[in-house]
Amino acid sequence: MTTASARLPEGRYGRSSDERADRKLKIAGVVLGAVLLALVGYFAYHYVVESKISAQVITFEATDNAVKAHLEVHKDSATAGYCTLRSQAADGSEVGRADFRFTGSATRIDKVVTLRTTAKGTTAELLGCHTG
Repeated sequence: MTTASARLPEGRYGRSSDERADRKLKIAGVVLGAVLLALVGYFAYHYVVESKISAQVITFEATDNAVKAHLEVHKDSATAGYCTLRSQAADGSEVGRADFRFTGSATRIDKVVTLRTTAKGTTAELLGCHTG
């Protein structure tokens, strides 16, 4: 006596419910992946393009109660904004933080700014620049 197979013959009754579920999961994964890629591209574009002010610290000189930093700022001619600068002591504690405004039509600004500190600073760190 032979035992009958519990499996249906292939190709005779269409796709099984497992195959349909797998196909739906694959489609959902592709759609979600495309949406995630579009969001990452959108935010990356706006981060790069919308940054209308950029700056860098060229040099700095620390004294007991201040840090003089030479900033080089690049901005659009119609843009006004500010850059945030901070200084830290040798132990890593923050001893000074200030915002410095940049206005006018110049697109490149070289400026020496003075950041007052509560103790001798060992760094002049540019935290970022913003429009406004």
